[in-house]
Formats: sequence, C-alpha cells, structure tokens
Amino acid sequence: MLRLLLVLSLSALISGAAMAEGNDNIATFSIVAYDSTAREWGVAVQSRFLAVGAVVPYAQAGVGAIATQAWGNTRYGPEGLEMLARGLAANSVLTTLISADSNAQNRQVGIVDKAGRAANFTGRLCQSWAGGLSGPGFCVQGNILAGPQVADSMAAAFGRAEGSLAQRLIAALYAGQAAGGDSRGMQSAALLVVTEAGGYSGYNDRMIDLRVDDHSRPIEELDRIFKLHQITFGAGAYIRIAMASARQNDAARAENAIKRSAEIARENQNDPTLYNEIAWEMAINNYHLPQALELALKALALAPDDANIMDTAAEIYARMGNFRKAVELEKKADALSPNPEYKSKLNDWRKKAK
Repeated sequence: MLRLLLVLSLSALISGAAMAEGNDNIATFSIVAYDSTAREWGVAVQSRFLAVGAVVPYAQAGVGAIATQAWGNTRYGPEGLEMLARGLAANSVLTTLISADSNAQNRQVGIVDKAGRAANFTGRLCQSWAGGLSGPGFCVQGNILAGPQVADSMAAAFGRAEGSLAQRLIAALYAGQAAGGDSRGMQSAALLVVTEAGGYSGYNDRMIDLRVDDHSRPIEELDRIFKLHQITFGAGAYIRIAMASARQNDAARAENAIKRSAEIARENQNDPTLYNEIAWEMAINNYHLPQALELALKALALAPDDANIMDTAAEIYARMGNFRKAVELEKKADALSPNPEYKSKLNDWRKKAK
C-alpha cells in the first residue's frame, strides 16, 4: 500500500510539474543592444518573475548578446553565443536555434551580434500581448504585456537617451514600465553589459552584472544599485579601458571611456570611493601618476581614516620614488586595519627608503 501511494504521489507530482512547466511563461520585457563606439553589448530586462536575471540575459564581449524569455530556453544563451563567436549573423543564429527547438512557438528571443545586427522572434503560442521590434544595434521584445506600446516606448526611449549603453538600457526599461509593462506587475530586473576587460580589475568582460531578484519596484532598485556600482567600480573601469584603448590606438573608444569616467566623477564630486577607485587604476597602470596622487589625496581628505585610501596614496608615492612618504602612509594604514599585504609593502619600501 505504501509503495502504491508513493507511485501515485510521484505521478501527481510529475503531472503537476509538466502542467506548471507548460504554463510558467516568463512574462517579461527586455532590450538587447550594442554600442559600437564603446564596444559594449548589453541586455536589460524586467519581469513579474522571480530572479529574471538568472534566466534571460546572456552576453559576451566581441561576440554579441541574447535575451531568451516567454517559456525561456536557457540553452539559447550559451549555444547562441557559441554560434555568434563562430561569426554567424544574428538572424542565422536565430533561425538555427528556433528550427532545432520542438517548443519554438512558446519561445521569445532577441539577439544582437558583434556587428550590431539585430534579430528577434516571438512564437505564436506566447501569451498576449507578445511581440517586439528591432532597429540599428538593438531589439526589444516582450510577452504578457499591456500592449504593443510597451515595445514601441522602449525603442523610442533607447533611441533618444544619452549616456552610456547601460544608462540607455535602463531608460528603455523605465519607458516600457511607464507604457504599462508586464500586465501582471513587477518583481525582478537585471542589467548585463560586457566589454573587453571591463570586469573587476579587467579579469573578465562583465563590466556590469546586476540583478534585483524580488522587489516591489525593481527598475528603480536596479537604477539605484547601478549608480552605486558606477561610483565603486565604473569610473575606474572606464579609466582602465581608456588606457588600454590608447595603447591599441583606438582613439574613439579611449575618448568615450574618459568622457564616461568624467561624467561619473562630476555627478559624485564628494565621494572618496570614486576618487580612490580612479586613482588606484591609474596607479597600477603607472598612468599619469601625479594626477593619480592628486585624486588619492583628495579622497584621503574626504575620508582621512580610510586605510584602503591610504594604501592607494602610499602605492602612488612608492611608484613615484618617494618611499619615505609611502612608508609613512602605509604604517598608518596598517595601524588602522592590519593587513599582511600592507606589512609586506612596508618591509619592501623601508629597505628602499634607506
């Protein structure tokens, strides 16, 4: 009897899971886009679905970006990027993905390739309103929306918005929501922007990878943490990109990166974290060290007891050959926040200061 009950329970669970899978569409609106000057690819998405950022956005620098939604097929992300990396255009990748999928009519997908060519698809079984449109370097798509005005408003907002690719993507999300958005409401949002060496310390391409998994106003929350991210990491990342672009004789990308970093600095003139981030990136690349020191000392004036900022200033002094000043600051940093790395630097710089 116990075994029979177990079999019946499992049958009910399997049946229920199958029914849920067939109806659990990711009611979503998203935008996939490319900035040719900055060489950035990105996806922004909002949904009445938990943790949409874990399902919809995929991107790879120098390759392209993909959003997979409705009854989302997460294989579209890695498989699509692999095809884009081989040089296939967005429309060819889209055709290949759809033709190999027996549930294609339940899918919705948007793709932008490495050249900014865009393509998207909405299966006929996606729940209304569902559809999308594309333009130069972008595509928007959504399902279970208030109406076609959501996609139209997103496209228009992206086209007229100024600033970085991330700022334009967020502007598109705001416009989509203002036009009615997901007809069921709001829950989560995500922003993914990639560029060569754009990630933390340049170790990967994820310049921005932010997710709001469950929130009553997810787009506003995404915007808030994006602005915090720009202060903490963005300005420094743009300086690093500017230096790399200059070495590659890519004047347009270098100029764009410097412009973006300066914009972040102007908007956050009294934030010591911002100045320290820029100063550190300049220091470790031996880039305009006197200006880097000026920024580090400005940060230190705003936060005189911050050991991390002291370490940045000490690093710059050492790279400029002023080891006595480097030792003085590093001793203070280590006293405030004992750190093996600080002690190692102290030992090295003390020898050089003699």
